[in-house]
Amino acid sequence: MKPPYAKTQSSLALADLELLLALVRGRTLAGAAERLKLDASTVFRSVKRIEKDLGELLFDRSRQGYLPTELALQLADHAERIESQLNAAREAAFKSGSEPSGSLRVTTTDTILHGLLLPVLSGFAATYPRIELELIAANALADLSRRDADVAIRATRKPPEHLVGTRLGTMSAAVFASRAFLSRNERPLQFDKLDWVALDESLVEHPSLKWRRQRYPKLVPKVRCNSVMSVAGAVIWGMGVGVVPLFLMKNNPDVEIVDGPLKELETDLWILAHPDIRHLQRVKLLFDYLKEHLVL
Repeated sequence: MKPPYAKTQSSLALADLELLLALVRGRTLAGAAERLKLDASTVFRSVKRIEKDLGELLFDRSRQGYLPTELALQLADHAERIESQLNAAREAAFKSGSEPSGSLRVTTTDTILHGLLLPVLSGFAATYPRIELELIAANALADLSRRDADVAIRATRKPPEHLVGTRLGTMSAAVFASRAFLSRNERPLQFDKLDWVALDESLVEHPSLKWRRQRYPKLVPKVRCNSVMSVAGAVIWGMGVGVVPLFLMKNNPDVEIVDGPLKELETDLWILAHPDIRHLQRVKLLFDYLKEHLVL
Protein backbone atom coordinates (compact mmCIF):
# COMPACT_ATOMS: atom_id res chain seq x y z
CA MET A 1 0.00 0.00 0.00
CA LYS A 2 1.38 3.40 -1.01
CA PRO A 3 1.68 6.08 1.67
CA PRO A 4 -1.02 8.79 1.61
CA TYR A 5 1.06 11.53 0.02
CA ALA A 6 1.96 12.56 -3.48
CA LYS A 7 5.34 11.90 -5.00
CA THR A 8 7.55 14.99 -5.19
CA GLN A 9 11.00 15.72 -6.55
CA SER A 10 13.40 13.68 -4.39
CA SER A 11 15.96 15.50 -2.26
CA LEU A 12 17.60 12.25 -1.13
CA ALA A 13 20.87 13.02 0.65
CA LEU A 14 23.85 10.89 1.61
CA ALA A 15 22.70 10.98 5.23
CA ASP A 16 19.32 9.59 4.14
CA LEU A 17 20.99 6.70 2.34
CA GLU A 18 23.12 6.01 5.41
CA LEU A 19 20.00 5.91 7.56
CA LEU A 20 18.13 3.59 5.18
CA LEU A 21 21.14 1.25 5.03
CA ALA A 22 21.35 1.17 8.83
CA LEU A 23 17.67 0.24 9.07
CA VAL A 24 18.01 -2.48 6.43
CA ARG A 25 20.95 -3.91 8.37
CA GLY A 26 19.55 -3.36 11.85
CA ARG A 27 16.02 -4.55 10.97
CA THR A 28 14.49 -2.52 13.83
CA LEU A 29 14.43 1.13 14.84
CA ALA A 30 16.55 0.27 17.87
CA GLY A 31 19.03 -1.67 15.73
CA ALA A 32 19.40 1.21 13.28
CA ALA A 33 19.64 3.76 16.11
CA GLU A 34 22.47 1.80 17.73
CA ARG A 35 24.43 1.73 14.47
CA LEU A 36 23.91 5.46 13.86
CA LYS A 37 24.39 6.55 17.50
CA LEU A 38 20.94 8.16 17.44
CA ASP A 39 17.71 7.54 19.33
CA ALA A 40 14.96 5.39 17.84
CA SER A 41 12.47 8.28 17.61
CA THR A 42 14.88 10.23 15.41
CA VAL A 43 15.24 7.23 13.08
CA PHE A 44 11.45 6.85 12.95
CA ARG A 45 10.89 10.50 12.04
CA SER A 46 13.65 10.41 9.43
CA VAL A 47 12.20 7.34 7.72
CA LYS A 48 8.76 8.95 7.59
CA ARG A 49 10.27 12.11 6.09
CA ILE A 50 12.23 10.18 3.45
CA GLU A 51 9.14 8.17 2.48
CA LYS A 52 7.18 11.40 2.19
CA ASP A 53 9.87 12.96 -0.01
CA LEU A 54 9.95 9.91 -2.27
CA GLY A 55 6.21 9.28 -2.27
CA GLU A 56 6.99 5.61 -1.73
CA LEU A 57 6.74 3.14 1.13
CA LEU A 58 10.22 1.89 1.98
CA PHE A 59 9.55 -0.50 4.85
CA ASP A 60 6.73 -2.83 5.84
CA ARG A 61 6.25 -2.71 9.61
CA SER A 62 5.73 -6.15 11.18
CA ARG A 63 6.41 -8.10 14.37
CA GLN A 64 9.69 -9.18 12.77
CA GLY A 65 10.76 -5.54 12.50
CA TYR A 66 11.10 -3.20 9.53
CA LEU A 67 11.07 -5.29 6.34
CA PRO A 68 12.57 -3.39 3.36
CA THR A 69 10.60 -3.04 0.14
CA GLU A 70 12.24 -3.60 -3.22
CA LEU A 71 12.95 0.13 -3.52
CA ALA A 72 14.56 0.21 -0.07
CA LEU A 73 16.84 -2.68 -1.05
CA GLN A 74 17.82 -0.88 -4.26
CA LEU A 75 18.67 2.26 -2.31
CA ALA A 76 20.59 0.18 0.25
CA ASP A 77 22.66 -1.31 -2.59
CA HIS A 78 23.57 2.21 -3.75
CA ALA A 79 24.39 3.16 -0.16
CA GLU A 80 26.66 0.13 0.23
CA ARG A 81 28.58 1.04 -2.92
CA ILE A 82 29.03 4.60 -1.67
CA GLU A 83 30.11 3.25 1.72
CA SER A 84 32.64 0.94 0.06
CA GLN A 85 34.09 3.75 -2.04
CA LEU A 86 34.26 6.03 0.98
CA ASN A 87 36.08 3.35 2.98
CA ALA A 88 38.50 2.88 0.08
CA ALA A 89 39.16 6.62 -0.01
CA ARG A 90 39.78 6.67 3.73
CA GLU A 91 42.17 3.74 3.43
CA ALA A 92 44.09 5.50 0.66
CA ALA A 93 44.33 8.61 2.83
CA PHE A 94 45.66 6.66 5.81
CA LYS A 95 48.09 4.39 3.96
CA SER A 96 50.73 7.07 3.57
CA GLY A 97 52.58 6.22 6.76
CA SER A 98 49.65 6.54 9.15
CA GLU A 99 48.97 3.96 11.84
CA PRO A 100 46.15 1.52 10.92
CA SER A 101 42.87 2.54 12.54
CA GLY A 102 39.11 2.14 12.40
CA SER A 103 36.53 -0.28 13.76
CA LEU A 104 36.49 -3.98 12.96
CA ARG A 105 33.45 -6.13 13.79
CA VAL A 106 34.40 -9.81 14.13
CA THR A 107 31.80 -12.55 14.55
CA THR A 108 32.46 -16.15 15.57
CA THR A 109 31.12 -18.76 17.98
CA ASP A 110 31.77 -18.52 21.72
CA THR A 111 33.78 -21.76 21.49
CA ILE A 112 36.19 -20.44 18.87
CA LEU A 113 36.36 -17.00 20.51
CA HIS A 114 37.28 -18.28 23.98
CA GLY A 115 39.15 -21.40 22.95
CA LEU A 116 41.24 -20.03 20.08
CA LEU A 117 40.93 -16.37 19.21
CA LEU A 118 41.22 -14.30 22.37
CA PRO A 119 44.88 -15.18 23.07
CA VAL A 120 45.76 -14.27 19.47
CA LEU A 121 43.53 -11.19 19.27
CA SER A 122 45.20 -9.79 22.37
CA GLY A 123 48.42 -9.72 20.38
CA PHE A 124 46.67 -8.17 17.38
CA ALA A 125 45.18 -5.45 19.58
CA ALA A 126 48.59 -4.68 21.08
CA THR A 127 50.20 -4.52 17.63
CA TYR A 128 47.48 -2.27 16.18
CA PRO A 129 46.18 -0.23 19.13
CA ARG A 130 44.13 2.18 16.97
CA ILE A 131 42.02 -0.60 15.45
CA GLU A 132 38.85 -0.91 17.54
CA LEU A 133 37.72 -4.54 17.81
CA GLU A 134 34.06 -5.43 18.30
CA LEU A 135 33.71 -9.15 19.09
CA ILE A 136 30.34 -10.83 18.48
CA ALA A 137 29.83 -14.38 19.76
CA ALA A 138 26.90 -16.10 18.00
CA ASN A 139 26.19 -19.54 16.57
CA ALA A 140 24.35 -18.14 13.53
CA LEU A 141 26.46 -16.94 10.61
CA ALA A 142 26.18 -13.17 10.45
CA ASP A 143 25.03 -11.64 7.17
CA LEU A 144 28.25 -10.05 5.95
CA SER A 145 26.43 -8.74 2.89
CA ARG A 146 24.42 -6.47 5.19
CA ARG A 147 27.43 -5.67 7.37
CA ASP A 148 26.14 -7.39 10.49
CA ALA A 149 29.89 -7.91 10.87
CA ASP A 150 33.02 -7.17 8.84
CA VAL A 151 34.72 -10.52 9.34
CA ALA A 152 33.41 -13.97 10.25
CA ILE A 153 35.57 -16.78 11.63
CA ARG A 154 33.77 -20.08 11.23
CA ALA A 155 34.25 -23.82 11.26
CA THR A 156 33.00 -25.11 7.92
CA ARG A 157 33.92 -27.55 5.18
CA LYS A 158 32.31 -25.36 2.53
CA PRO A 159 32.39 -21.59 3.06
CA PRO A 160 29.69 -19.50 1.32
CA GLU A 161 30.56 -18.81 -2.29
CA HIS A 162 29.64 -15.12 -2.10
CA LEU A 163 32.36 -14.48 0.52
CA VAL A 164 36.13 -14.43 0.18
CA GLY A 165 38.34 -16.00 2.77
CA THR A 166 41.41 -17.82 3.95
CA ARG A 167 41.59 -21.28 5.49
CA LEU A 168 43.31 -21.04 8.87
CA GLY A 169 43.70 -24.78 9.42
CA THR A 170 41.86 -27.97 10.32
CA MET A 171 40.10 -28.56 13.64
CA SER A 172 39.78 -32.04 15.14
CA ALA A 173 37.47 -33.43 17.84
CA ALA A 174 37.36 -36.51 20.05
CA VAL A 175 35.27 -38.13 22.77
CA PHE A 176 36.64 -36.95 26.10
CA ALA A 177 36.05 -37.98 29.70
CA SER A 178 37.42 -36.73 32.99
CA ARG A 179 39.71 -38.95 35.00
CA ALA A 180 37.23 -38.73 37.88
CA PHE A 181 34.42 -40.01 35.63
CA LEU A 182 36.61 -42.84 34.30
CA SER A 183 37.47 -43.93 37.83
CA ARG A 184 33.76 -44.63 38.37
CA ASN A 185 33.36 -46.77 35.24
CA GLU A 186 34.87 -50.14 34.38
CA ARG A 187 37.13 -50.64 31.38
CA PRO A 188 36.70 -51.39 28.56
CA LEU A 189 34.10 -48.65 28.28
CA GLN A 190 30.69 -49.51 26.83
CA PHE A 191 29.91 -46.21 25.16
CA ASP A 192 26.25 -46.92 24.52
CA LYS A 193 25.73 -47.45 28.27
CA LEU A 194 27.68 -44.44 29.55
CA ASP A 195 26.35 -41.06 30.64
CA TRP A 196 26.76 -38.64 27.75
CA VAL A 197 26.95 -34.86 27.62
CA ALA A 198 25.70 -33.52 24.28
CA LEU A 199 24.38 -30.48 22.44
CA ASP A 200 20.64 -29.88 22.52
CA GLU A 201 18.23 -29.48 19.62
CA SER A 202 19.07 -25.80 19.18
CA LEU A 203 22.18 -27.03 17.35
CA VAL A 204 20.55 -29.95 15.58
CA GLU A 205 22.83 -29.64 12.52
CA HIS A 206 26.05 -29.78 14.52
CA PRO A 207 28.38 -32.54 13.23
CA SER A 208 28.84 -34.06 16.71
CA LEU A 209 25.08 -34.68 17.01
CA LYS A 210 24.91 -36.33 13.59
CA TRP A 211 27.95 -38.46 14.41
CA ARG A 212 26.57 -39.66 17.76
CA ARG A 213 23.16 -40.50 16.29
CA GLN A 214 24.76 -42.55 13.56
CA ARG A 215 27.14 -44.34 15.93
CA TYR A 216 24.75 -44.78 18.88
CA PRO A 217 21.19 -44.31 17.52
CA LYS A 218 19.42 -45.45 20.72
CA LEU A 219 21.51 -43.41 23.12
CA VAL A 220 19.77 -40.66 25.12
CA PRO A 221 22.21 -38.11 26.59
CA LYS A 222 22.01 -37.52 30.32
CA VAL A 223 23.06 -33.87 30.05
CA ARG A 224 22.17 -31.49 27.20
CA CYS A 225 23.81 -28.11 26.59
CA ASN A 226 23.26 -25.27 24.14
CA SER A 227 26.96 -24.60 23.50
CA VAL A 228 30.13 -26.58 22.90
CA MET A 229 31.82 -24.66 25.72
CA SER A 230 29.17 -25.98 28.11
CA VAL A 231 29.68 -29.54 26.86
CA ALA A 232 33.40 -29.19 27.54
CA GLY A 233 32.79 -27.82 31.03
CA ALA A 234 30.36 -30.61 31.93
CA VAL A 235 32.85 -33.24 30.72
CA ILE A 236 35.68 -31.68 32.72
CA TRP A 237 33.52 -31.80 35.85
CA GLY A 238 32.82 -35.50 35.41
CA MET A 239 29.18 -35.39 34.30
CA GLY A 240 29.73 -37.77 31.39
CA VAL A 241 31.61 -38.37 28.16
CA GLY A 242 31.20 -35.96 25.25
CA VAL A 243 32.53 -34.83 21.89
CA VAL A 244 34.77 -31.78 22.31
CA PRO A 245 37.25 -30.03 19.97
CA LEU A 246 40.83 -30.88 20.80
CA PHE A 247 41.84 -27.23 21.20
CA LEU A 248 39.43 -26.82 24.15
CA MET A 249 40.99 -29.70 26.10
CA LYS A 250 44.60 -29.09 25.15
CA ASN A 251 46.99 -29.46 28.09
CA ASN A 252 44.15 -30.20 30.52
CA PRO A 253 45.51 -32.88 32.91
CA ASP A 254 42.05 -33.78 34.24
CA VAL A 255 40.67 -35.25 31.01
CA GLU A 256 41.68 -37.81 28.43
CA ILE A 257 40.58 -38.95 25.00
CA VAL A 258 38.54 -42.14 25.15
CA ASP A 259 37.68 -42.31 21.43
CA GLY A 260 39.37 -40.48 18.59
CA PRO A 261 40.43 -38.06 17.29
CA LEU A 262 37.44 -38.66 15.02
CA LYS A 263 38.20 -38.29 11.33
CA GLU A 264 34.49 -37.80 10.55
CA LEU A 265 34.41 -34.63 12.67
CA GLU A 266 37.39 -32.86 11.14
CA THR A 267 36.46 -29.45 9.77
CA ASP A 268 38.28 -26.40 8.48
CA LEU A 269 38.47 -23.02 10.17
CA TRP A 270 37.98 -20.06 7.83
CA ILE A 271 38.24 -16.31 8.13
CA LEU A 272 35.69 -14.75 5.78
CA ALA A 273 34.78 -11.27 4.56
CA HIS A 274 32.56 -9.69 1.93
CA PRO A 275 34.47 -8.92 -1.31
CA ASP A 276 33.60 -5.21 -1.03
CA ILE A 277 35.67 -4.75 2.14
CA ARG A 278 38.36 -7.43 1.75
CA HIS A 279 40.72 -4.73 0.46
CA LEU A 280 40.46 -2.60 3.62
CA GLN A 281 43.76 -2.35 5.44
CA ARG A 282 42.46 -3.40 8.85
CA VAL A 283 40.70 -6.43 7.32
CA LYS A 284 43.87 -7.46 5.48
CA LEU A 285 45.89 -7.06 8.67
CA LEU A 286 43.56 -9.36 10.62
CA PHE A 287 43.61 -11.97 7.84
CA ASP A 288 47.41 -11.95 7.76
CA TYR A 289 47.83 -11.87 11.55
CA LEU A 290 45.55 -14.85 12.18
CA LYS A 291 47.09 -16.82 9.33
CA GLU A 292 50.53 -16.31 10.90
CA HIS A 293 49.78 -16.64 14.60
CA LEU A 294 46.74 -18.91 15.05
CA VAL A 295 47.78 -22.46 15.92
CA LEU A 296 45.19 -25.29 15.85
